[in-house]
Amino acid sequence: MKVPFKPGTLIYPLPAVMVSCGDEPENYNIITIAWTGTVCTDPPMCYISVRRERHSYDIIKRTGEFVINLTTARLARTTDWCGVRSGKDYNKFKEMHLTPEKGQIVKAPLIAESPLNIECKVTDVRPLGSHDMFLANVVAVNADEKLIDKSTGAFQLNHAEPLAFSHGKYYSLGEKLGSFGFSVKKAKSRK
Repeated sequence: MKVPFKPGTLIYPLPAVMVSCGDEPENYNIITIAWTGTVCTDPPMCYISVRRERHSYDIIKRTGEFVINLTTARLARTTDWCGVRSGKDYNKFKEMHLTPEKGQIVKAPLIAESPLNIECKVTDVRPLGSHDMFLANVVAVNADEKLIDKSTGAFQLNHAEPLAFSHGKYYSLGEKLGSFGFSVKKAKSRK
């Protein structure tokens, strides 16, 4: 039996990502975001939603770019710390011993310890209420070569234990249940 529940954002789990921003080492910052996702594949586009009072908000709005850095179980503490501390008070790269790396296109730094960095250029900022959504074109992707399958060229984030966020808690993704389309594939006949 279902019972009425208060309206809210209950679409979980979500990726927990570290978004890096800034155009000079003096203003580099990291914000942890769970409200992020893909909005289009052609052209490749994604979004992040940020509260206007967050330190990174003005940096991203001014520069028009950011990097989505995927996170892993190994980066869980760092991801959480970057989400609860303000870049006004801390140099998050220094405090968390993270390495800023130069991107291919954007001035915002990549986080070297992340297995995948998605460079983004903002196309639109949409005020939504508590958050503004930054829609962005994906202009470059940087992948850890150790996670690329040599035979297929596929990126295998699952080998890095990706981090997910659900109802205020962090989780490492679990066991594989199937691949896209597995429910309709015909069983191979035995002869």
